[in-house]
Amino acid sequence: MKFFLNGIAKQYTGDPNISLLHYLREVEGIISPKNGCSPQGACGCCLVEMDGKGVLSCVTPMRKVTERHITTTEGLDALTQRLFTRAFAEKGAVQCGYCTPGFVMQAHVLLQNNPNPSREEVQKAINPNLCRCTGYKKIEEAILYAGEALRNKTEIPTPSSSGKIGERHPRYMAQDLVLGQRPFVADLKIKAMLHGALKFSDHPRAKVLAIDTQAAAAYPGVLRVFTAKDIPGDRQTGIIVPDWPLFIEQGEETRYVGDVLAGVVAKTEEIARQALELIQVKYEVKQPLTTPHEALQPNAVQIHPDGNLLSETVIHHGNPEQAEKEAAFISRGIYKTQRIEHAFLEPECCIAQPWEEGIEFFTQGQGVYEDQKQIARLLNLPLEKIKGVLVPNGGAFGGKEDLSIQGHACLFAYLLQKPVKILLTRDESIRMHPKRHPLEMDYTLGCNQEGQLTFLKARIIGDTGAYASVGMKVLERAAGHATGAYHVQNIDVQSKAVYTNNIPCGAMRGFGVNQVTFALESCIDDLCEQGNFDRWQIRYDNALAEGRSTATGQILEEGVGVRKALLAVKDDFYKAKYAGLACGLKNTGLGNGVPDEGNIKIVVESPTKVVLHHGWTEMGQGVNTMAVQFLCEVTGISPEFVEVRVETPAQAFAGMTTGSRGTSILGNSIIQGAKKLHQDLARKSLAELVGNIYEGKWCCDWTTAPSAEVDKIVTHYSYAYAAQVVVLDEEGKVDTVYAAHDAGKIINPTLFEGQIEGSIHMGLGYALSENLILEEGIPQSTQLRKCGVLRAKQTPEIQVMGIEVQDPHGPFGAKGVGEIGLVPTAAAVANALYQYEGIRHYELPMGLKRKQK
Repeated sequence: MKFFLNGIAKQYTGDPNISLLHYLREVEGIISPKNGCSPQGACGCCLVEMDGKGVLSCVTPMRKVTERHITTTEGLDALTQRLFTRAFAEKGAVQCGYCTPGFVMQAHVLLQNNPNPSREEVQKAINPNLCRCTGYKKIEEAILYAGEALRNKTEIPTPSSSGKIGERHPRYMAQDLVLGQRPFVADLKIKAMLHGALKFSDHPRAKVLAIDTQAAAAYPGVLRVFTAKDIPGDRQTGIIVPDWPLFIEQGEETRYVGDVLAGVVAKTEEIARQALELIQVKYEVKQPLTTPHEALQPNAVQIHPDGNLLSETVIHHGNPEQAEKEAAFISRGIYKTQRIEHAFLEPECCIAQPWEEGIEFFTQGQGVYEDQKQIARLLNLPLEKIKGVLVPNGGAFGGKEDLSIQGHACLFAYLLQKPVKILLTRDESIRMHPKRHPLEMDYTLGCNQEGQLTFLKARIIGDTGAYASVGMKVLERAAGHATGAYHVQNIDVQSKAVYTNNIPCGAMRGFGVNQVTFALESCIDDLCEQGNFDRWQIRYDNALAEGRSTATGQILEEGVGVRKALLAVKDDFYKAKYAGLACGLKNTGLGNGVPDEGNIKIVVESPTKVVLHHGWTEMGQGVNTMAVQFLCEVTGISPEFVEVRVETPAQAFAGMTTGSRGTSILGNSIIQGAKKLHQDLARKSLAELVGNIYEGKWCCDWTTAPSAEVDKIVTHYSYAYAAQVVVLDEEGKVDTVYAAHDAGKIINPTLFEGQIEGSIHMGLGYALSENLILEEGIPQSTQLRKCGVLRAKQTPEIQVMGIEVQDPHGPFGAKGVGEIGLVPTAAAVANALYQYEGIRHYELPMGLKRKQK
């Protein structure tokens, strides 16, 4: 068949049923169309232009392209490429960048047919495309901006800045990201690379009696089939608790449907997946434990040797029992939140290859140094024999903290001594990686006659699923933030993380805090109803301030901005007919007695090239951009000279990119190293400093554990604060979200706004539509489109207000903003809906349909 690709005639004689996406990526080597969900056709990452229309290449078979003209970003004319890249970079419309080429092509189709679209027409056009990072608003602005330039045939200047903090410096490598030319892991090609695929358990709980791999091993094109017996080192993985086996052994029980039983490596991915179907597993199927209450029963089957209770956090201050007796008003409720999928648009992928008697791996994980440690244990190799290269990923939100397929890829490559790539399908990704914890929260909150909050009693139980992941820390964080952004003197809080046979739950943006905020803020509105209190004033009066304490008993000393955030949204709250208000508190850093440490190296490689090594994962939040700005602020060098790398041989250890701590710890580390470079630049030119290495380190080692007997409680070294108002229209739909966020010091206004807008979009989905339903431990659906992620037309107006109350420990006063954006959102939505419906919501999601009271 004949067709045209980016203006060049092509002849195709292969399989007419393979997808256009497969052809473009695997035959032509064109990487701009991304595989986000193939063959589900749900995300738009693979969208290309065919005869002037946007088509999803993952569901377009090659037989349908006969005599058609196919265009990808690579085929756009030079002016159009420049205008889109500059518009998206200037407006902050690109974050992780994985979805961006699909939006560019969708926008190109729109602007060809409608050169002067309205914002509503842009929203309609991009509605088939998902973005999990931006909240769509900056994408809409960029398309309108590019459209104006195309219409008027004018140039958009290349975005630039001095690189100093406070400036709208364009995202690091933004121009390559916009057109899909900065490779993600799945885009990398290595000569003679093989392909692996994994055999997952068919049952959430079953004893594996036998695994027959003979037919799979004999399948043409298969090099080897792997099982647990092939692991040379420790079979168990885990960030905190090593309870997660790389493979389930014969004779062992599976614990969830994402457990891996075997792996196949073959010449192609297609052959590997065909061979997987030939693996025969004999099971003794058993009844799974699927609720934490069931799992805590005395006669319950023990999922792990130490029992089903992973952790328990207890916080007790003052005299809550007496305060309850004396309270004038008391709100009681059992609040429940759901399990949700991270829905990062880049599925998990890892490539590993032999390297200096060890292994080199290319990872998209959130902690390359943590991956390195676990892989070394799996392979029984010294740490220095494992080289990890962090490839900035296509979104994570906590979902790429755990070791998923990195261990399998490294094992296969090491034993075969050949490069191996493993790429999960969207269905496999949803089946395998940890989710957001569903929590049940029994809340009792009281106040006196004046509306002063006097006590909180909370019992929180979380389903942490089959393996620990960071479940104990999520429930610890929920307990530590149980009183939210308010001072409550008398506290009785218990939280438990419980093993079940469900998909594991681990880190996800908000980390247990948005769950308890939903319960707390609902109780506060209920108290207002009972006592006829003003909903804004009660929050302002009880808000945290210097000298007041958090749920853990930590007395805050400086940098508390919640009252300023409340003042920023006050007028918008009072002028709305149907408005919900909620405040948020979110820690920066791990805290709770765990050291927070970051290391960097600055290497002057040439008179015009300075390489900055750090250990943090760029996943759309802009940590590499922040790194450039901190370095330029301190040294005054041009941002054009700076290259950022994350590779383990540099030994720039940073731990996991989690806890909203990247900007804070990285910034402090860079300041320490950059000061030395700045001092040398006062005496010498950059050319004279070639070969010099400057190291920086910052560590917070003064926080205290929840159980520690100490004179001064310091749970976290820093917190971010927020207040959000959600306004509904006359139909009960969310019309506008007003979000005031205390970032301490806003390092980059564009990135700050993008983080908050994207977080709010995620928070709205959490409140209204997102839900990953399991039935007896098995997902009801592994379709991305059924996860409930809001699309552009469903996303309301978002107005972000930056508040700057500087933090004493943050770099230039900065606080973490990666998670705080969605902490108050679901609670504010629930409180707005009560004003409209007259119904108090006790469970999430609350649905998209409304009935007025």
